[in-house]
Amino acid sequence: MDSLQFIEQEAQALLVRVERMRTLLTQENMVPAAAPARAAAQAIESHVETGRRQLRRQLQLFQRDLRQAPAWRAAPVALAQRRFVLLRMRCAAFIAQYDLFCDALSQRSERDTGLWLAGLEAAADDAMRTAAPQPLPPVLCYLDRGLGAAIRRAHTRLPGGSANPVALIRMPRERMVGSGIAASLAHEAGHQVAAQLGLLPALRDALRQQGAGQAPAVAAVWRAWERWLGEIVADLWALARIGIGATLGLMAVLSLPRAFVFRIGLDDPHPPPALRVALGCVLGHALHPHPQWQAWAATWDELYPAPAGAAAAELACLRASLPALAGVLLAQRPAALGGACLGDAWRDPLRAPVRLRRLWPERGAGAPALHALSPCLALAVAGQARADGRLAPAAEAALVDELLQHWALCRARQALAH
Repeated sequence: MDSLQFIEQEAQALLVRVERMRTLLTQENMVPAAAPARAAAQAIESHVETGRRQLRRQLQLFQRDLRQAPAWRAAPVALAQRRFVLLRMRCAAFIAQYDLFCDALSQRSERDTGLWLAGLEAAADDAMRTAAPQPLPPVLCYLDRGLGAAIRRAHTRLPGGSANPVALIRMPRERMVGSGIAASLAHEAGHQVAAQLGLLPALRDALRQQGAGQAPAVAAVWRAWERWLGEIVADLWALARIGIGATLGLMAVLSLPRAFVFRIGLDDPHPPPALRVALGCVLGHALHPHPQWQAWAATWDELYPAPAGAAAAELACLRASLPALAGVLLAQRPAALGGACLGDAWRDPLRAPVRLRRLWPERGAGAPALHALSPCLALAVAGQARADGRLAPAAEAALVDELLQHWALCRARQALAH
C-alpha cells in the first residue's frame, strides 16, 4: 500500500463514519409528550442532514480526485494529506455537533426528565415571547452537571463554525426540581432576548458615557459594569419575568465559599456574587417597589458580611454605584423598544409582589389553580410564595413537577391538533 492509497482508505473510513450517523428521527426513543417542539426538531434535523450531505460530497470528491486526477499523482503526498486533515477536522466538528444534539435528545427517554424538559421548553418560549417582535427561535433544553445554567444562543457558531439552529439551554441537574429552575431558565432566556433585540451596544454606550471625564476610580467602576453588562441584563430580564423568584434562585446558585463570593475579576463576564445579588435587589425594587427587596438584601449581607482589607474599598465603590447603575439601565430607550424606556417596557404590573400574592391559590387548591396562568407567571407566583414562607421545599418540588408535566402535555396536545 503506497501513501496515497493509505490516505484514500482513511478518507473512506471517514465517509463510513459519516454515513453511520443516522437521522436523529430514528435514533431517539421518548414518549410523545417529552418530544421537543416540532420547530426545534425540524431545525435540528435539517441542520444535521445538511452537514452530513456536505461532508459526504466533500469526501467523495476527495476520493475521486485521488483516484482520477493525474495532478495528484505528481504532487507531493503531503498536499493530499493536508487536504485530508482538513476534511477530518470538519468531520470531527460535525460529530461534535451531532453528539451535542444526541445528548440533549436522548434524555427525553429518562423517566420524568423528558417531561420536565418539554415543560421547561414551554416555559422558555413564554419567557422570550413578550419582548421579541421578530419570530422566536426554537428552544431545546437538556440537563447537565454543574451549578449554573448556560445557553448556546440561536444563530451563534457551533463547533466547526455552522450556525446553531435552536436556542440550546443547558439546565443543571442540581436545580431540578423546584422554583429555582425558573431563575436559571429566565436568565438564559434573557441572553437570547438581549441578542434578538440588539440591546447591549446601546447600553454599553450609556455606561461609557457615565464614566467619561470622571475621576479614575469612578471611571473604573463604570468600566467594570460595562464588562459585566451581558449578565446584568439577563438578570434584569429574569426579575422582570419571575420577580423575587429570580433573586432567590440567584442566591441559591451563588451560595459559594467567601473567596468566590467577593472575588472581583474583569476576566469573568459575571459580576462578583456579592454585588450581583445586591444589584438584583436594587433592580427588583426599581421595577416593583416593596420592602421585601431590602429585606432579602439584608439577608444576603448577613450570610456574607463585607470583607476587610484591600478588596473592601473597591467593593464599597462598586456597591455605592448600584442605584445609579439601575437608574441608567432602566432609563435607556433602545431602538428595538420603539421609544419606550427599558424600565417601562419590562415592568409588568402582574409581577408586583402584591399581585403575585393575590394569585396564590387557596390552601389545598394545588397546581391546577395555576394552570390558567402563563408558565412564567405561574413560576413567579410560586417564587413569591416561597419568599413569603407559604411554600415549603417539598411542596414546591411537587408543584413545579406537576406544572412542568402539565405544560408538556398541553404542548403535545396542541401539536396533535395541528
